[in-house]
Amino acid sequence: MSDTETFDYVIVGAGSAGAVLAHRLSEDPETSVLLLEAGPPDWSVFIHMPSAFAEPLKGRTFNWAYFSEPEPYMDNRRMYCPRGKTLGGSSAINGMAYIRGHARDYDRWARTNGMEGWAYRHVLPYFKKAETHETLGGDPYHGDSGPLYVTRGERRNPLHRAFIQAGQQAGYAYTDDMNGYLNEGFGPMDRTTKKGVRSSTANTYLRPIKGRSNLTIRTRVMTHRVLFEGTTATGVEVTYRGRTQTIRAEREVLVCAGAINSPQLLQLSGVGAGDHLKAIDVPVVSELPGVGENLQDHLEVYVQHKCKEPITLYSATKPLNKAMVGLQWLATQTGLGESNHFEAGGFIRSEAGVEHPNVQYHFMPVAVNYDGSDAADFHGYQAHVGPMRPESRGHVKARSNDPRQAPEILFNYNQSDRDVKEMRDSIKLTREILEQEAFAPYSDGELEPGPDVKTDAEIDAWVRQNGESAYHPSCTCPMGHDEMAVVDGEGRVHGTERLRVVDASIMPTIVSGNLNAPTIMLAEKIADQIRGTQLPPEDPAIWIHPAWQTQQR
Repeated sequence: MSDTETFDYVIVGAGSAGAVLAHRLSEDPETSVLLLEAGPPDWSVFIHMPSAFAEPLKGRTFNWAYFSEPEPYMDNRRMYCPRGKTLGGSSAINGMAYIRGHARDYDRWARTNGMEGWAYRHVLPYFKKAETHETLGGDPYHGDSGPLYVTRGERRNPLHRAFIQAGQQAGYAYTDDMNGYLNEGFGPMDRTTKKGVRSSTANTYLRPIKGRSNLTIRTRVMTHRVLFEGTTATGVEVTYRGRTQTIRAEREVLVCAGAINSPQLLQLSGVGAGDHLKAIDVPVVSELPGVGENLQDHLEVYVQHKCKEPITLYSATKPLNKAMVGLQWLATQTGLGESNHFEAGGFIRSEAGVEHPNVQYHFMPVAVNYDGSDAADFHGYQAHVGPMRPESRGHVKARSNDPRQAPEILFNYNQSDRDVKEMRDSIKLTREILEQEAFAPYSDGELEPGPDVKTDAEIDAWVRQNGESAYHPSCTCPMGHDEMAVVDGEGRVHGTERLRVVDASIMPTIVSGNLNAPTIMLAEKIADQIRGTQLPPEDPAIWIHPAWQTQQR
C-alpha cells in the first residue's frame, strides 16, 4: 500500500454494517470500495461453530474487550462490554439470536425524531432484502433470497419445549414467529446460522464477493481519524503494517465502527462537544454535543433452576464430551455444536398500560454466564430476562487523542427508577413462569436469585450484584434534527459533507430486542439511500394486545 491511495468509498469497520455497505456499494463495478478492519481475519473455529460463541467473547484476539467505568447504580461494578474486532465485527462473536424488535420501535423512531422514512412499513422491506429464512421461506414478513441466512433450532431438548409450554400455562400467547405478525408470547427463536455454521456478515456478505476487483478488504488496519478539508471529509489516516498512511475518499467516508468506536473516532476527528474536544487537544471541525451521549444498552439477569433430570448441556461441558462435540462439528457441522442453544424465547409486557412487549426472554438448557464463566457444577437451566426500553442513558468519551486508548464508557444501568421496577417485575414474572406445571418433571429448585431473595429490596440488591450487559450498546450518534442529533435520516453527519455513520450508534432509541438484525437492516437501507433508491413500503398486519391498556397478559 502506498503512502496515499484513493477510493470512491472508504468504509471504517467490517462489522454488521460495514460488511453490508461493502457488499452493496461494490455491486456497481464502476465504484471502488475500500473496507478497513482493525482486527484480524475471522480464522478461528470458535467463531464459526455456533455453540462455541462464548470463546471469542472471553478472549481478546477478536474482541475489543472493553469495560465500563464503575457503574454508580450497580454497586460500582465495572461492566464487561465485548465488541467484535474481526471481519464480521460483533456478528462474529455474538449469540446469533435473530430478533428484529417490534414494529412500534421503528414507528417510534419515525414519530419522535422526524424520521418518517424509518417507520416499520419502510424498514420491513430491508429486513426481507437482507434475509434468506431457511425454515419459513419468503412470506409477507420474511425474505428468501438475501445474503443473511436465518434458521430455527429444532428444540430437541425437552426443556425448550417446557419453557414455551410454561409461558402458555402462565397465560401468555404462543407465537410461531416473533419476528412476524405476533411478537408477544413464547415460541421458537430464530438464529443467524447456515447449515450449522455462523452467518456472520463476513460469511454472508463478504466471502461470496471477495473476488470483486473493485472491492479491497484490509485487516489489522487501525484508523486514527477522519481527515477534513474545512468540513468536507476527504479520507482517513491509518496505521497499516507499522506505517502511518493517508487514504483518500473521492465520494464518502463511511464510519461503521460500532456504538463504542464510532463516537470515539468522530471525537478524534474533531466532531463532537467542543469542550471535550479541546480537553483532548483535538481541533473542532463540527461542534455536535450529542456525539457519544445517549448511550443505551439492555441489562439482563439469569433466573436459574437446578435440573433433576440429566438432560441439560452440563454433560457437554466436560472436557472429553466437549472435544467430541467439536470433532463432530468439524466433520459434519452437526450435533450440539451447530446450535447457539437459544432455541426458545419470548416477549411479554411487564404491566398493563404498556402497548407492546418490554421484556425479553432467551432460554438456555444450562446454568452458565453468557461468556461461559461461572458454570454450575451440575445440571441446570436458565431464563435470560431483562427490560427492553431502558430510560437510563450513558456516554462514550475519548480519553485522549490517542486512538489506541480505550474510551471512557459509562452506561448508568438502572439510573432510572422505572428501569429498576421493570427489572424487578421481570424477575417476579419469570419466577412465576418457571414454577408452572411444565417444569414439574425437571425443576429441583431455584438457584438464582435463590429462595433467600424475596423482598423488593433483596431483588434490587441481587440485580445490582449480578446484572450483566446483554451486549447491545447503541444510540451514541443518533439520527434526528434536534440539538443532540448527530446524523440525519441517511446517516450523514450534521455540519460536515461526505461523511456518514452507519451502525447501531445511529439508532435514536434502542429497539426491543437483539441488535444485529436491525443493524444489518439499517445498513441495507442506507446503502440504497447512498445509491439514490429506496424499496417501496409494505404494510402487513401486526398484532397488538386488544386490551393492553388494562391487562398485563
